[in-house]
Amino acid sequence: MAVAPMLRIGAGIRRPLAAPDSARTCGMAATPIRILGLDPGLQHTGWGLVEHDGFRLRFIADGVVSTRAGEELARRLLVLHRGLAEVIASWTPDEAAVENTYVARNPESALKLGQARGVVLLAPALAGLPVREYGAMEVKRAVVGTGHAAKEQVQAMVRQLLPGVTFKRADAADALAIAICHAHHRSTRNAYSAALARSGA
Repeated sequence: MAVAPMLRIGAGIRRPLAAPDSARTCGMAATPIRILGLDPGLQHTGWGLVEHDGFRLRFIADGVVSTRAGEELARRLLVLHRGLAEVIASWTPDEAAVENTYVARNPESALKLGQARGVVLLAPALAGLPVREYGAMEVKRAVVGTGHAAKEQVQAMVRQLLPGVTFKRADAADALAIAICHAHHRSTRNAYSAALARSGA
């Protein structure tokens, strides 16, 4: 019997890779895609991977890439990039989604967060993945139904939408929520494109 591959990144969570699901949508075989959600942060960047067949979501893995607060900024950004590159190489996602982050305690923190976010956007782009960005309220609306949902509500819905998920850090839960948000928006875009194609527009 084949053994599912495992991965551990920094303070990330060790997870087995789930087998793909052979779902059918509208009578046609749908090819599942892997979506990597990323929640940027200099100290902890959460990542979450889901599989989406156009109808169902399947949890695959989640974790956190962490850096040490005492190290130089350049070193921390390098660690962040290498960690994300390893996640991408190990789990081979098809698309990536990153949260748009605006909140910071002070200008220095905002600058560092922006630099970390640049690395988070760069890593999947260098791997050739399409990258989408979503605001925090947009993610909450997609997952919970309201843009003002509390973090606890978002985490509860992530658990409901992805049975079997047992994330240990809020960063990973946020990353999974971002991946779910992208899956929902992707389905809407695809449905709209299909409708246009049928109408001959």
